Amino acid sequence: MIIAGANELASNKQLVDAMNVFPVPDGDTGTNMSLTVMAAAREAEKNGSLQVADIAKAASGGALRGARGNSGVITSQIFRGFAKALEGMEEAGVQELAVAAEQAVKTAYKAVMKPKEGTILTVARGCAEAAVRLAEETDEIEVFLKGIIEEGHKVLAQTPEMLPVLKQAGVVDAGGRGLLYILEGALKQLGGDLPVTLQDGQSAAVAPETNFASLASVENESITFGYCTEFFINVDHPDEAVTTGLKAYLGTIGDSIVCVADDDIIKIHVHTDHPGLAIEKALTIGSLSGLKIDNMREQHTNKINFSAEAPKAEAPKAEQPKKDVGFVSISAGEGLTKIFKNLGVDEVIEGGQTMNPSTEDILNAVDKINAEHIFILPNNKNIILAAEQAAKLSEEKKLHVIPSRSVPEGISAMFCYEHDADPDEMEAAMKDAIQQVDTATVTFAVRDTSIGDKQIKEGNILGMLNDEIEVVAEDVMEGTKELLRNAITEESEVVSIYYGADTAEEDAKELSAFIEEEFPDCEVEVQDGGQPLYYYIISIE
Repeated sequence: MIIAGANELASNKQLVDAMNVFPVPDGDTGTNMSLTVMAAAREAEKNGSLQVADIAKAASGGALRGARGNSGVITSQIFRGFAKALEGMEEAGVQELAVAAEQAVKTAYKAVMKPKEGTILTVARGCAEAAVRLAEETDEIEVFLKGIIEEGHKVLAQTPEMLPVLKQAGVVDAGGRGLLYILEGALKQLGGDLPVTLQDGQSAAVAPETNFASLASVENESITFGYCTEFFINVDHPDEAVTTGLKAYLGTIGDSIVCVADDDIIKIHVHTDHPGLAIEKALTIGSLSGLKIDNMREQHTNKINFSAEAPKAEAPKAEQPKKDVGFVSISAGEGLTKIFKNLGVDEVIEGGQTMNPSTEDILNAVDKINAEHIFILPNNKNIILAAEQAAKLSEEKKLHVIPSRSVPEGISAMFCYEHDADPDEMEAAMKDAIQQVDTATVTFAVRDTSIGDKQIKEGNILGMLNDEIEVVAEDVMEGTKELLRNAITEESEVVSIYYGADTAEEDAKELSAFIEEEFPDCEVEVQDGGQPLYYYIISIE
C-alpha cells in the first residue's frame, strides 16, 4: 500500500505542482512530497519484514531522511506518528489504523511551530477524525479507507475558505491533495489494481486549469522572510529540551518552522532573512548535512512570470552535441553558480562546507556532459578526494581533477579555458593558475576554543586566509577590513568580493570603497555570491 501510494503521487505530482501557488513558494509541493514518499517506499520495499511495525518504522525513517520542503517534512511526520502507534504490532485492523491516524496527525501538528489551517494538516486531521468514526462502523479495510478518502476530499474542498490565497488563486491546498493521492494509491492496491514495484519513470500528467493571472496581485512584499532554509543536524538521540529550545530560537528569526527529531538527526525547515544565524545555532548542537537555501522572492517572481502565460509541459531535452571538453564545478550560492555558468561550466553541483557531494554525485554530473575530456573543480579541500575517486571510476571519459581548494581558485582556473586548447596543456595552466590566488573568507565561530595564541569565543567573527585563522573580531566589517590589511600585498592586483546570503550589498560596497582607498593600485570587483555560512569570500590575485 505504501509503494502504491508513492506511485500514485509520482504519477500525479505535476497536478499537485500546478496547485503550488502560495505567495511564499517553498519549492514544488508535488515534487517535494513525491520525493519524500518515494524515499519512504524504498525503505519499506527493501525491509523484508511482513510485520506492520517494521514496515511502518522503515517507511518513517526513509521519509524523514528523504523529506524535502515544508510539505515533505510534514508528510514525513505523518509517517512518523503512524509508525509510533504501530510499534510492536505484527498486523493491524481498522481500530489500530484509526489510532495510528490520530497519532500521525498529533505528531505532524507538533512538528510545526505555528500550524496553519487550510493546509495538509487540516486534511490529515479530517482523515483521522473520519478514521475514528469509521472504525466503529466497519471492520473492512477497503470500506474504511474509502470512507477516509471521501471525507478527506470534503475537507480539501473547504481549504480555499480557510486560506484566502487559495481562494484568490482558485485552487485547493496542494499538500492536502498530495496526501489524498497517497491514500488513493493505497486503496487501489487493496483492489489489486496496481503493481507493488516502485515506478522508475515519471508521468507526464497534464496540469489542471488554474487562475495563475490572479497571482499578479500577490507581491514579493507579502513574503515576510526571504530564504527557505533546510538542513539536517546529525546528533545521537537528541534531547527534547534541545529541539524545543532550537524551535523557540528559530521563532525569533523566522517563520514556517518545522523542527523534528529522530534517533540520530534533527530535521530543520525555516523561512528567514538570516540563514547563517539558523546554521550557526544548529552547529552548536551537531554537524550539518543536506543544507539547502532558496531565495523565495526570486522563485516567486519567476513563478508568476512563467505562470501568467500558461502552464506548459517541459519538452524533453535533446541530446547535447559532442564537444571536446566539459566542466563540472562544485559551488554553494545562486550568485556563484551563475558566475561558473557564465564562465562555461556545464554542470554545477550544489555543495561545499557541510554539503560535500559524493563521488556518485560527481559521476552523475559527468554523465550529463557529452564530452571526452571533463574538468572537475572541487573548490573545497574536502571534496578533492571524492573528485579524484570519480576520475578513477570513470571509464568512458577522461576526467581532469583541478585541485581547487576554494571558489576563487575555481574561478581563476576557468579563466584558463580556451576552446581549442589541448586538454593536458589546459590542465597544467589551470593548476598553475590556482597557485596564484589567495582566498580570504569571513565566517563565525560556533564554539569556544583556542588556536595558537588566539582565544576564540562562540559567535566571534573569524577572518581566514587560505584556511588559516588570521583575524578574530567582534564585528563583521571591522574584522574583514583587518583581514584585508593582512592579506593584500604590494604584488596584489585584483580583489574580487563575493558577498554571502547574510550580507547586504551596501556593506560589500563599503568594503570595496575601503579597498580602493587603502590600496589604490588594486582593481576591485563586487559580486553577489549568495553563499551560506560565509559573509564574504574574497579572491586576491
